[in-house]
Amino acid sequence: MSNSINQIIASELNVRHEQVTAAVTLLDDGNTVPFIARYRKEVTNGLDDTQLRNLESRLGYLRELDDRRKVILKSITEQGKLTPQLEADIHSADSKTRLEDLYLPYKQKRRTKGQIAIEAGLEPLADTLWQQPENDPAATAEQYISADKGISDTKAALDGARAILMERFAEDAGLLDKIRRHLLANAELTSHMVDGKEQEGAKFKDYFEHNERLTNVPSHRALAMFRGRNEGFLQLSLNADPNQEEGVRSSYCEVIIADHYGVKLGSQPADVWRKQVISWAWRIKILMHMETELMSALREKAEEGAMQVFADNLKDLLMSAPAGPRTTLALDPGLRTGCKIAVIDTTGKLVDTATIYPHQPQRQVAQSEATILALLNKHQVNLIAIGNGTASRESDSFIAKLLKDNNLKIQSVMVSEAGASVYSASELAANEFPNLDVSIRGAVSIGRRLQDPLAELVKIDPKSIGVGQYQHDVSQSMLAKRLDAVVEDCVNAVGVDVNTASAALLTRVAGLSKTMAQNVVDYRDEHGRFEARTTLKKVARLGPKAFEQCAGFLRIMNGKNPLDSSAVHPESYAVVKTIAANNSKPMDAIIGNTEFLRSLKAADYVDDKFGLPTVTDIISELDKPGRDPRPEFKTATFAEGVNEVKDLIPGMVLEGVITNVTNFGAFVDVGVHQDGLVHISALSDKFVSDPREVVKAGDIVKVKVMEVDLARKRIAMSMRMSDEPGQEKPARKPQAQRQDHHRSKPNNGNHSGNNSNRSNNSNCGNNANNASGNAMGGAFAAAFAKAKK
Repeated sequence: MSNSINQIIASELNVRHEQVTAAVTLLDDGNTVPFIARYRKEVTNGLDDTQLRNLESRLGYLRELDDRRKVILKSITEQGKLTPQLEADIHSADSKTRLEDLYLPYKQKRRTKGQIAIEAGLEPLADTLWQQPENDPAATAEQYISADKGISDTKAALDGARAILMERFAEDAGLLDKIRRHLLANAELTSHMVDGKEQEGAKFKDYFEHNERLTNVPSHRALAMFRGRNEGFLQLSLNADPNQEEGVRSSYCEVIIADHYGVKLGSQPADVWRKQVISWAWRIKILMHMETELMSALREKAEEGAMQVFADNLKDLLMSAPAGPRTTLALDPGLRTGCKIAVIDTTGKLVDTATIYPHQPQRQVAQSEATILALLNKHQVNLIAIGNGTASRESDSFIAKLLKDNNLKIQSVMVSEAGASVYSASELAANEFPNLDVSIRGAVSIGRRLQDPLAELVKIDPKSIGVGQYQHDVSQSMLAKRLDAVVEDCVNAVGVDVNTASAALLTRVAGLSKTMAQNVVDYRDEHGRFEARTTLKKVARLGPKAFEQCAGFLRIMNGKNPLDSSAVHPESYAVVKTIAANNSKPMDAIIGNTEFLRSLKAADYVDDKFGLPTVTDIISELDKPGRDPRPEFKTATFAEGVNEVKDLIPGMVLEGVITNVTNFGAFVDVGVHQDGLVHISALSDKFVSDPREVVKAGDIVKVKVMEVDLARKRIAMSMRMSDEPGQEKPARKPQAQRQDHHRSKPNNGNHSGNNSNRSNNSNCGNNANNASGNAMGGAFAAAFAKAKK
C-alpha cells in the first residue's frame, strides 16, 4: 500500500514517483524537512520545503486512511459480510468520507427503528411494497400484524417497513455519493437570525438573512457564520434547492433517490407510500447526514484557509528585514506609569535601563530628555525603537524633537509590540531576566525584535503575534503544528549564530530538541564560545543524527574554519577542499572570490557522494557565505501631526506599514493607533483574487484615506491613488469583489489596533474577527451592494 500512497502523492504534487519515494524514505529515517530541502536535493531531485511540507501532510492523511481501511476490512470480514465487490470498493476509496460511507451499513450502532422492524419480520413487507407497487400497502401489511412482535395494526407494520427502507437508503454509499455531488454543485448555505437576538447579535447583522453557494463561501465568511451560530445568534442550514419556486415541498434529491433505484412513481397502489418513503428518507435521514457532513467539510476548508493566511503572514513577519547588530535604545511607551527604557548592545545584551515620565500627568520633559541624552551618549546608541502601544505617537514626537534639538543623526523606528507582554510574563523571560521588572522586559523585547525580528519573535507563541484571521475559531493543535513548521523553515532558511542564539531560537533549528538546545547554551556558558562546528558533538545528548540535521544551519562566526560561518554542510567540506586543491588556491582565497567561483563548472566536482545540486549550492554559497535571505532594512515615515484617528481627513495620502493580510484585504498602520483597511477591491487597478498577490506583512505602502468613522474608529483606505472619497467605485471584472463585514482586524497592538490592550496579545485575531468590523463604510457601499447582488 505504501507504493500506492507514494503514487497518489506524486500525482497530486505533479512530481515523479521516485522523488516521493525518496522523500518518504528520508522522512521515515528521521530527517527533517529543512535538512532534506537543503542538503538532499540530489536524492529528492530538488523538492523544495513547500513541496516537502505538503508531502509530509498528505502522507500522514493517506497513512491514517490506510490504517482505517484495514480496521474496516477486518470488522466486515469478522461479520462474514465482505464480498469481492465491497472489498474492491473499500480498497479504491480515496477519502475518509467515501470509506466511512461504505462502512456505514456494517458499523456497530445502537438498535434503530429499522433494525427493530427487521427483527420483527417486516423486511419482506418492505421489499414487497418497494419492488411490487401493484400490491395494496394496507392489505399486504395485514399479513404482518402480530401482537407478540409488537405489531398491533397495519399502520405499525407500514411504519416499520418504511423505517427499514429509510435506513437502507441512508446507508447506500452509491446514493450518498450522487446526492453529495449534486449538493456540492447546487446547494446554498443559508443563515438566519435567531428570534429576539437583533440587538444582542448586532455584530452579525450581515448574516441575519444571508444565503450563498456552499462551494463559494470564503473562509472568513464561513468562520464568521459558524461563530454566530456557536454564540447563539445565527441558525445555519443547507438549502438543497435554491432555485426552486417558493412553496414547492419536494426536492430534486428525491428524484435522485428514485432514479438511483430505478423507481417510476405513477398511480399504482403502493406509489403514494413509496413516495412518502423517499420523501422521509431524504428529509429525515439523508438531508441531516449531508448537512452535518458538508458543513463540517466547509468548516474544515475554512479553517485551512484561515491557517494558511496566518502561516503566510507569519512567514512574512519573521522574514522581515533586520536592523542588524546596532546598539539600540528601546522605549516601551506609557502615560501614568511612565516610559520604560532598555539599552541593548549589538549582540542583544541588556546594558542599561531607566524609566522616564515625559507625558501627562507627570510631564517631566526636561528630566526625561536629560535621561535619554545621557543614555545615548554613554552607550553610543545609533538606533531607537519605540513600541507602538499607548502613548506611542506622543513618545515618537518627544524623541523626534529631542533628536532635532540636539542635532543627533539617530534613526527612530516604531516597532510592533504584538506579543511583547506575552514574552515579558513568560518563564523564558523570567529565566533570562529574573530580577528585571516585567515592563522593562517588554522594552528589551521591542529593541531586540528591531535588531533581529526572527531571533526575538521565536520566543513568543506564534498565535500571540497578531497576524492571524479567525485564529481562535480553528483547531488549535493543527494551527500550532502549521505555525511551528513556518517558524522552523524561516529559522533554518536564515541560519543561526550558535554563539549568540538563545535556547528558544536554537530549539527551532532542524534536529535540535528543547533539551539539546538548552544543552548547547549550557555548554557555551561553561566552556566559552564554540570555535568549530565539530565541537557541537561534545554537547550532551547531541548525537550523530542530530549533528547531521543541525550542523549546516548553525553558524560559527570568526571560527577556526571559515566554512563554519557558511551554509556549507560539514559533510561537504571535502568538496571545497577539492576545489581549492585542484586550483592550487588556499581555501580563504576562494571564499567570496566571485570571479573565480563563476568560472568553475560544478559538474567537474561531482562524484558518487556529492551530486550536481549539492556542488552547485556549495559554489553559490562560497560566493556569498552566510548570506541572509531577508530584505534590506527600511522603515515607513509617518506624517507629522497625524497622531489619532481624528487627525485623518479623507483624501490624505499617507505612508504606512502593512500589518496584516487577510482574504478580504490588508490592514495598514499609518501611526494613529488604529489600522486602516484597504479592501481587496482597492488594492490595485487590476482584478485581485488574493491580496498577497499585491502586498505582504511588513511592506511599506502609500495609501489614500477614503472614509473615517470616528464613532467606531474605522478607517477605509485605498492604494489606488486615482480613487476619490465619496466616489462610487464600479464593480470590476471578472467579478465584483464583495464587501466583507466580518473583519479580521487584530485588536492586539500589532502596529496599532487597540494598543492599550497589549496584555491581551494572546487573544490576537479573536477580536480581530469581531463581526462589527465593517471598516469600509459608505465610500464603497454602492459597489459592494452591486457585488452582493
